[in-house]
Amino acid sequence: MNIFHNIYNLRKSEKSVVKTAVFIAASCVLISCNQNSDSVSETLTCSEFSIQNFSPISNWQKDSLTQKTIFLDYNNANSGFVIPSVKDVANGLFSFEFEIKNNSPSTQNLYYKIYYQNETYKFEEFDSLTKAENVFAEENFYGSWENTSTGFKTIVVNADNRFHKIEDAFRIVGNPRNEERYFHEGENNRWKRNPRMGNYSFMLVIATENDLKNIPAHIQNINQKNKEHFTGPYFFYNHGEGKNLKQTISTVSQIRLKVVAQPNLGAGVYIDDARFNGEIDKSHFCATCGQDSNLYKNAPVQQFINYVDVSTKMDNIPVIADILKDNYSKMDYNWNRAFYTKDELIPTILQTSRQPCATVFSDPKEKKISIKNPKTEFGEWKKESVGIITRHGFTYGKYRVKVKLTELLNKNNVWNGLTNAIWLITQGGGEWNNRRNCNKDGGYMATYWGGPNDKRVPSVDYSEIDFEILKTPPYCPDNVFPPVFKNPGDNNKSIGSWNIPLPEEITNNDGAITVACTNWDMACHEPKNFGVGCNPITYKNQTFETHRWDHNYRALTEKKEESDDELFGGEYFYFEIDWRPTEIIWRIGAEPNKMRVVGYMNDKVTSIPNNQMLLIITQEYHNTKWWPGAPYSQDNLPFPLNDIPGEIYDLTIE
Repeated sequence: MNIFHNIYNLRKSEKSVVKTAVFIAASCVLISCNQNSDSVSETLTCSEFSIQNFSPISNWQKDSLTQKTIFLDYNNANSGFVIPSVKDVANGLFSFEFEIKNNSPSTQNLYYKIYYQNETYKFEEFDSLTKAENVFAEENFYGSWENTSTGFKTIVVNADNRFHKIEDAFRIVGNPRNEERYFHEGENNRWKRNPRMGNYSFMLVIATENDLKNIPAHIQNINQKNKEHFTGPYFFYNHGEGKNLKQTISTVSQIRLKVVAQPNLGAGVYIDDARFNGEIDKSHFCATCGQDSNLYKNAPVQQFINYVDVSTKMDNIPVIADILKDNYSKMDYNWNRAFYTKDELIPTILQTSRQPCATVFSDPKEKKISIKNPKTEFGEWKKESVGIITRHGFTYGKYRVKVKLTELLNKNNVWNGLTNAIWLITQGGGEWNNRRNCNKDGGYMATYWGGPNDKRVPSVDYSEIDFEILKTPPYCPDNVFPPVFKNPGDNNKSIGSWNIPLPEEITNNDGAITVACTNWDMACHEPKNFGVGCNPITYKNQTFETHRWDHNYRALTEKKEESDDELFGGEYFYFEIDWRPTEIIWRIGAEPNKMRVVGYMNDKVTSIPNNQMLLIITQEYHNTKWWPGAPYSQDNLPFPLNDIPGEIYDLTIE
């Protein structure tokens, strides 16, 4: 759980700057005021006024026409991201402008407001079945002025038959509705609802004084609710009662802003005391890994410590070997499995680092993260998992990583015991980060580790979306299923008694590893096609088999076999989790433009998380009891003779 206790104050909300300039009117297109226009420069007219040349982010990438891009500024972002930052624009605000002409015979007051909305990760505002607002649209990420109590701003426009230029400013911030849910002890913790990645649209609304009286308070102040629910301004003006306002113009600009997160992995690794038990060993701290103020403010990742289930003890063979480099064979595996006595085995549990920064390294020059599973010394038996976790959470996004993680199989196709994992996990925090309520059969299973008899509750904050890549059968299993593994004999004079070949269903794809794609939906029964066992789902002419063990099992998984040499034998490979409001798509590929789908789920079969999550990348040792049918047992695999490296070159969220 990544919680920031020190929240920095944001500077005061933007101040309106309104300027008037003489502008010679161009030819006008008459359009009813209750219609919406997507035009960049089209003139919109009603009987009381006309507007034209609405430019929503006029001080950003001025040479771009309709599609503009901005990268998140990770510097000092613990209190939440702001778009733009002072690094992007001198005053840290987007300028917007439009031109307005008074069509009435006398000077009048007119009223304007700007709204923004994330278009990439949203629920459609209008429900075509109910002919009303989509019940989930209130979850969409939209905002206006940072101070939500600021409604429509007033401009006085002379009746001089001229267009006057109006300029103002705004910025995109976290918790844009200033919801109490994300406050703590009076502090608006905007980082708890960070801006979403993807494309943003911008809507300008201008109304006369009479029409303004008919715009509800919950639309003028987006912090307010309508009958216990938020109503989106885009629905109100485009589909709702706002369409009937005769002297109001609402226009959505064709200009879009694409927001991308691409943290500098060379900016360091922060060490959070809370992730380590007791006092920590600081002997490996350095300029790029530790706890100094610069790393606290600017490091985009921290060292990840896997949860260790102390009940999953193993009796491991007392062998140290480099499976990958020493061509450790299946015969070696079978011999060591067969001929060590119970007294010779090493009782152990899978471990995590006790020395922060000893196995995780940030390279400022190459802007990458290096990790390593440390080697084992005789008498200091350990299989130690390693990884990193991001420090700033998001809801939804296309998470793409460029990595060179360890190969999993050697030339003899023996597994080294590691699982390469790229996964999203809840940022935690309790109520502020709870998932949407599950309203069927008592709700979600209450806890991650609670077992099948755990109670059910309406809402939880736990969520997880995984890539887990390891050596295990790819097919969808029943409770009892092949392959059948024969136990070895102990006659060392008869090779056939102990050197037992693997089943054909394993050796037929001996050089393949399994890419497992999982969504932890906490066993919410609400999805229309919630299922148990193996069930097909189709996406773009590709069929995947989803699997769930029973009605209380908290996760839905799909598996696909891939070449270990392709994924981890080259210089790098890409993995992508495309997490959307109604679906999750898992992709892999040699390059971003050569990705292929290896997993797909939607909200018809599983509950898609809608809370804020962090990204984790690990090389971790799993207890193979988690993966029934795995051809190699973790406790019969040697301890590592050498460090096992992994490289993380890039993380992009868009």
